[in-house]
Amino acid sequence: MTVRDLVNELGLKVFSGEKGLDRQVNGGYVSDLLSDVMGNAGEGMVWITLQTHRNVTAVASLKDLSAVLLVKGLKPDEDMAQQAGEEGLPVLGTDLQAFEIAGKLYSLLNLT
Repeated sequence: MTVRDLVNELGLKVFSGEKGLDRQVNGGYVSDLLSDVMGNAGEGMVWITLQTHRNVTAVASLKDLSAVLLVKGLKPDEDMAQQAGEEGLPVLGTDLQAFEIAGKLYSLLNLT
C-alpha cells in the first residue's frame, strides 16, 4: 500500500511532501518522543504524532519513514512543512485521536 492509498482510504489531508505519496507503507509507529522514534520506528512506517515542529522531519528522514501523520486537527509548523516539501516527505493530517487513526491504519494494512 502506498501513502497515496492511505490518504484516499482514510480521508487524510496532505499538508506537504506530495512528491512522496507513492512511497510504500509497511506499518505504523505511534509516539511523541523523538528519541523513541529514532530508536524503534522502522523504515517505511507512518509516524503518528502530535509533534508539529521541524525536528520531526529530521527524524522521519533519518529513519526513512514513509510519512508523518498529525492527529487531533494539528497542522505542521511552517518550517516543518517547508522542510518536508523539500525532502518529499508526506506530512498528513487527521482530526482523529492517535488511538483511533492507529487502529484504522492497523486494520487497513491487514496486520490483524
